[in-house]
Formats: sequence, C-alpha cells, structure tokens
Amino acid sequence: MIVVLDPGIGNLHSVLGGLRRVGREGVVISDDKAWDHVCGNADSPVQGVILPGVGAFGDAMAQLRASGLVSVVEQVVALRIPLLGICVGMQLLFTVSSEHGEHRGLDLLPGRVVRFPETAKVPHMGWNDLTSVRSADPLMQDVAVGDFVYFVHSYYVQVDEAKDVIAAASYGGVQVPAVVGRELIYGTQFHPEKSGEVGETILRNFVRMTEAKKTGVSS
Repeated sequence: MIVVLDPGIGNLHSVLGGLRRVGREGVVISDDKAWDHVCGNADSPVQGVILPGVGAFGDAMAQLRASGLVSVVEQVVALRIPLLGICVGMQLLFTVSSEHGEHRGLDLLPGRVVRFPETAKVPHMGWNDLTSVRSADPLMQDVAVGDFVYFVHSYYVQVDEAKDVIAAASYGGVQVPAVVGRELIYGTQFHPEKSGEVGETILRNFVRMTEAKKTGVSS
C-alpha cells in the first residue's frame, strides 16, 4: 500500500494519476485518525508514503499540525517506511523556512528554505534540466544529467550537508537541490507526476523501493 498524505496542501489528482501510470493506486489519508483506522493494523501494510504540497511553507506546516499528520510522518520515519516529499512537501522535510516569516519544518533533513535572489525571476516555473544526478541512488536509476523535469517554486532549499543532494538544477545563478535524500527520506523540488517519462521513471523507482521494503504497520 502506498499512502498519499492529504492535509489540504497538495494536488492529489496529479499525484494519484502519476501513481496509476506506473501501475499503483494510492490510498489517501487526510488525518491521524484515518491513518490509525486504515493503516494501524498488521493486515494493512504501508510500503511507502508520499507527501505532496503546494502553496506557502507556513500554511502547509499549520495544516500538517492541525490534521495530526506531523505525528504520522514521525511514525513513518521511525518505522523506516520510504517517504517522498514533492515540491513544498520536500521543503517541509527541512529544519526551517524564511517564507513570509520564520517557520519550523519537520526537521528530518538539516537545511533552510530561502527565496531566490532578487536577480532571479520567480517563480521558477516550467521545464529545466538536471545539471547533476547521483545515478547510483535507487530513486534515480535511469535518470541522467540533461533530463528535463517540471518546476514551480519561488523558494529553494539551502542544505546543511551536500551529501543530501541527489540531483540539482541551475536557475537564477543558484544550484537548486532538485532531489534530496537520506536513507529512506526523499524529496523532489519538481513535480515528478508532471515531468513526463523522467518523472514516471522516478515514481516507478520509488514504487520499486516500497515493494522491496515490504513494511507492515501494527497498532
């Protein structure tokens, strides 16, 4: 089972459609009670979790807290279930954001979300090519430097540790972390579900990782 978290901050239809194109259905969970009901038993194994997100960082974190999904994400990480954050969902994985004030994130990866410099046109919107790719990472198998993916964002992550950057793109004089990850925590700044064959390859790789994990959740 692949769970798509829905605290009201993401475009669920495109993410669910992307999963269908790679042969999987996503189960939508909107709060901690639904998680406990659907996933909190050994008969409903959760193999992977996706956290999509659009909009402002602070609003997104407020929605996560209000829905009880912060504790769900913490459970997912503790149980070593593969987690994939998309767009703002990726940014939420980090420590803090300066978007419209100072906002604490999930702090699963060390780093800060900041606005592009004034010299850059925002949002960074449309197709852009990957300038570096750690192809040995299981999420990036069959993805290469020069492949194009679809971005929509005005803020980017300044990571504390370079090893957390799995792929990057260049925009506005900035090397943008396009894919980040550590152990089973992953994020894509771009939208894989809107990135054609390259995005489907990444989603398919994530599905393979979840299938290999075969994680069960027990209450």
